[in-house]
Amino acid sequence: MKFEIKGDQFYKDGEPVKIISGAVHYFRNMPGTWRDIFKKMRALGCNTVETYCVWNMHEKKMGEFDFSGILDISRFLRTAAEEGLMVIVRPGPYICAEWEFGGLPWWLQCCEGMEIRCSNPTYMKYFERYLEKLFEVVRPFLCTNGGPVIMLQCENEYGYYGDDKEYLKHLYAFYKDSGIDVPLFTSDGTGKGNLLDGTIPGCLSTLNFGSRVKENFAAHDELFPDSPKMCMEMWNGWFDAWGDEKHHTTSAKDYAAVVDDMLKKGSLNMYMFIGGTNFGFTSGANHYEKFAPDVTSYDYDALLTECGDVTEKYFAVRDVIKKYAGDLPDVPADRPKKAYGKVRLTAFSDLFDNLDNLSAPVHSDVPKCMEDYDAGYGYIAYRTRLSRDYDNACLTFESVGDRAQVFINRSLAGTVYVNDEKLEAVFSAKEGDEMTILCENMGRANFGPKMMRKKGIAGRCLIDGKIHFRWEAYPLPMENLGSLCYSGECAHENAVFLKGTFRVSELCDTFLRLDNFTKGFAVINGFNIGRYWSIGPQRTLYVPSSLLKKGENEVLIFESDRIAGEAEIEFCSAPELG
Repeated sequence: MKFEIKGDQFYKDGEPVKIISGAVHYFRNMPGTWRDIFKKMRALGCNTVETYCVWNMHEKKMGEFDFSGILDISRFLRTAAEEGLMVIVRPGPYICAEWEFGGLPWWLQCCEGMEIRCSNPTYMKYFERYLEKLFEVVRPFLCTNGGPVIMLQCENEYGYYGDDKEYLKHLYAFYKDSGIDVPLFTSDGTGKGNLLDGTIPGCLSTLNFGSRVKENFAAHDELFPDSPKMCMEMWNGWFDAWGDEKHHTTSAKDYAAVVDDMLKKGSLNMYMFIGGTNFGFTSGANHYEKFAPDVTSYDYDALLTECGDVTEKYFAVRDVIKKYAGDLPDVPADRPKKAYGKVRLTAFSDLFDNLDNLSAPVHSDVPKCMEDYDAGYGYIAYRTRLSRDYDNACLTFESVGDRAQVFINRSLAGTVYVNDEKLEAVFSAKEGDEMTILCENMGRANFGPKMMRKKGIAGRCLIDGKIHFRWEAYPLPMENLGSLCYSGECAHENAVFLKGTFRVSELCDTFLRLDNFTKGFAVINGFNIGRYWSIGPQRTLYVPSSLLKKGENEVLIFESDRIAGEAEIEFCSAPELG
């Protein structure tokens, strides 16, 4: 296949082509679902699929690269080609995407002299190493090598962030020097300032927006009159944050009309075609005046639901695309769902009893950030002994990332959240009592100037205005939970692991309800399916069928706050996103 840009048109094999694409993030969808998603794209009338790439998952630990399982880009690209789709790849290194740290690896924060997303030598050294590894995987799939990949993006929405043009030029040159010989592009907001700061010569300029095609292209038409017109992210929904009043939804009719307007003008990529799921601790956050961590579901009110079902919006858009693409294949049936019923959790494990099983303590005079203990995700516990009696004493934090629970002898004394007006808790204790502070990383900022904010306790802890010394820290990534010691009873209602089993005869997608639980995460057969929080709006967690097995299955819950009633969960056949 030959793909090129000439004048204001895209060309495929010498013929003008209109790109009709949808966003599918391989890392948010199980590999076994990719082909079904691609078939539904073809039935919609798409000829292209677009995906980001996630540096922080491919290089979770510095220097160790992973392209297997849900990170198997080769399989993703090969499957897309088999289903007749072209592919647009957006490698980053920064992606935003409401993803933890915008796709950057947390350990960058520990590098001396680090400044992200600019010509900082340390930053460039590490992202070049990552891109070299990524390009080894992607290069064979370029259309110039007979594959489906027609374009790659340089950076992402840089015009929103900074103005280091030399950084963008360096990225562009690095791509070219690395054998990336397909067209390159940038994508930015619609304002003239965004375009001036985020675009560079040699890269096609594309836009991101969700409505008002003519108005949003005004600045682009002025600056790039003879260039192809493409909306690289035509938003069809939005993401949810914990505590939002309800799940964000948008009108199917209105979005279909925007798609029609855009196709009259040029090409588009629908963001998202399917949103998928922020499994584990991968959801990001927005942080402006307030910290707003994203929920586990990335349903996005997209054309396909989180679990891959077609929607009213899908069919409304399909009717529009038919005018441009002609006859379309039949729409594949949705995958079956099943309610496996209620499960009683009968095994209990206290976090405090297992700190030494889960982690090795690190001693320090004062608490340090999670990253300073070589920890990136999950939780961290800080423990100390009190040297005297305290009566209604005030514990004050200089900084908390993002939520801290204060325990005295394993009893909860108070909770501090980053958005609180005062970062303090009141407690009483006796000499020799044990104080433990459990901090949760709820997702690093994925956008804006606060991305480099660290997690855990950053700074001193003051008790009644005095610095308290002598701490030990237990990093808790919550990855290897096989060492937990269980009993048949629960001594505490918070900071506890609970485990149960359930039987499966037919492998189907399902949804986990935790109505009696408050805050924590859930693990199915060793796989972390994500966080839950009773403040909503999300009320269920998606469980893909590929995580289940016939026969006995295990579910493990970590509850940090409170169990309200029976230690019972339920697997149901439909989601509730609020």
